[in-house]
Amino acid sequence: MLDKYWKQFKSGTDIRGVATDGVEGQPVNLTDEVITKIAIGFGKWLKNKYPECPKIKVAVGNDSRLSGPRIRAAVISALSGEGIDVYPCGLSSTPAMFMTTVKLDCVGAVQITASHHPFHRNGLKFFCKEGGLDSPDITQILEYAQEIEDIRPSCEKTGTVNEIDFMDTYSAILRDMICEGAQAKSYDKPLAGSKIVVDAGNGAGGFYATKVLAPLGADITGSRFLDPDGRFPNHIPNPEDKDAMASIQAATEESHADLGVIFDTDVDRAGCVDSKGREINRNKLVALASCIAMEGNAGGTVVTDSITSSGLKTFIEETLKGKHHRFKRGYKNVINEAVRLNQLGTNAPLAIETSGHAAFKENYFLDDGAYLITRIIIKMAQLAKQGKTLDDLISDLSEPVEEAELRFAIKAENFADVGNGIIQKLFDYAKDNGWDIADDNHEGIRVSFHSDNDKGWFLLRLSVHDPIMPLNIESDVAGGVEVIAEKLLDFLSQQENLDISSIQRFLNK
Repeated sequence: MLDKYWKQFKSGTDIRGVATDGVEGQPVNLTDEVITKIAIGFGKWLKNKYPECPKIKVAVGNDSRLSGPRIRAAVISALSGEGIDVYPCGLSSTPAMFMTTVKLDCVGAVQITASHHPFHRNGLKFFCKEGGLDSPDITQILEYAQEIEDIRPSCEKTGTVNEIDFMDTYSAILRDMICEGAQAKSYDKPLAGSKIVVDAGNGAGGFYATKVLAPLGADITGSRFLDPDGRFPNHIPNPEDKDAMASIQAATEESHADLGVIFDTDVDRAGCVDSKGREINRNKLVALASCIAMEGNAGGTVVTDSITSSGLKTFIEETLKGKHHRFKRGYKNVINEAVRLNQLGTNAPLAIETSGHAAFKENYFLDDGAYLITRIIIKMAQLAKQGKTLDDLISDLSEPVEEAELRFAIKAENFADVGNGIIQKLFDYAKDNGWDIADDNHEGIRVSFHSDNDKGWFLLRLSVHDPIMPLNIESDVAGGVEVIAEKLLDFLSQQENLDISSIQRFLNK
């Protein structure tokens, strides 16, 4: 069992910690010794998983964070010291690291990243041939690390270290997809005449503009922050961040581009902007990806996280004639549920979270922002031949008039028990008040309202990792969010160990 010290590094299916000095009260805990032990633990995990494999090969990449080279050096040294052949790939996207298990026949891969988290944090994501590791696997790796006392190399014959630029190979795969999918008059230059701008936020996504779009003829003038800079001086590389989205909107409008693209730091998420500078993000992005995924998958099931809108469900089930399966928050939860459904015989071609994690069945259920954007660009090119745009595809999507997210801190150490108890009490409260409880609750409680003055829904759930209860509210009428919040306030006011100051401020009470 993990002790308190090693448990601090576990963040769902990732390893996370403080890797760079500079933030008061947050000393570095991802030291070289800690990283070395974790890497040795991953090596042991791989050897146990693939005992028949005569030689373990592992690729290692990193995003643009300042601590990346230091951590990469520790990982390479630790793995090669265990007799593992290591393939350092330098600046890389997270999805590309998984693809090394497909194209380079690596048994495993490590990506050094902390996604959209601040500059001083970093972490590790692990892959094997079957995909990204799950939470129990991360626990096992940390348990191995916890047991290690001597971090000196354990093998007399160390593994080889073979540096490669896998991003060139990965970029070529995406270019070939666009050439084949667009079927333009000029096969090798299918994007000639189009203007597409990219905002990489100084993360690892700049390659998409220079190595994918430009060689295919696209005008990428006006793209922003393509150069890697681990300080992230311009904005957080995160499609959910308002400043980040404002940046790519401005770039798209100023450049009169046909499409604007934004990636998170390690390119496993993406968002985009249409030619008028309007966001294609969250529910719109899910709708667009669903349109693409449904081609050749009539009646298929789209698995999403729990906070998608009612309008999206209507769009998937009535416009696309598919099925919408809401599941738990957390991209790995959504992906695993889609995999499970397929194993049971249900055709689920897409798993997508509103944060921008999108995983297509055709692409190993790998959440890959660059792959998602590539599919969108192909569709844009196909539509252009018909005189249509991406907006035409999702014109039937009904969006809420208002939406809000409030977060309540749980003031108790046993926060999971307290949070689940509050949710159960709310089930009873909702029943007593005759509220319409959703019949597809996979986490928390979702309730719909149908009166003229509210007409919307709320979802109260427990955060995946933190002592927080997020509350999402949407309404199809002006003022409806406030009406729904008022209905909840009486119940929330009665709950002990719950800080409800956010809803009180929201309602000015």
